[in-house]
Amino acid sequence: MREVMTKSMARNIFYGGSLFFILIFLALSAHSHLYIVNSENSAKLDESVVRGKHVWEKHACINCHTIMGEGAYYAPEVANVMTRWGVLDDPESAFEALKGWMEAQPTGIPGRRQMPNFNLSDEEIRDLANFLIWTDNIDAQGWPPNEAG
Repeated sequence: MREVMTKSMARNIFYGGSLFFILIFLALSAHSHLYIVNSENSAKLDESVVRGKHVWEKHACINCHTIMGEGAYYAPEVANVMTRWGVLDDPESAFEALKGWMEAQPTGIPGRRQMPNFNLSDEEIRDLANFLIWTDNIDAQGWPPNEAG
């Protein structure tokens, strides 16, 4: 190999490297798309879950909570909250547990982080519970790393 790199050698390295990494990017994008489309959990997506996601977004829950590691770290991780409460397989119990929790906030205990009372309707709480059940059923590949979130 020559000690001096010519313009054509540098150009070929640039184009070859760019093409290589563009192909890698496209292959990983296609793999991600197929993984999401073929997810077992996508079949369980219904209107109530979608409305629950809208409640989550409307009240900016992610500003305090994390869901699957994304969001703020002020309040607990909620991706597995239904499992922690033991109501994952019972939507009615999940609704009752979430309703009781939401309506008891803020607790007024000094020195503790307080969650505001959003005055959600029963339908919004039910939709949010269904969204959290749906989220809890996602194969998160071991996330969160501990049961407490």
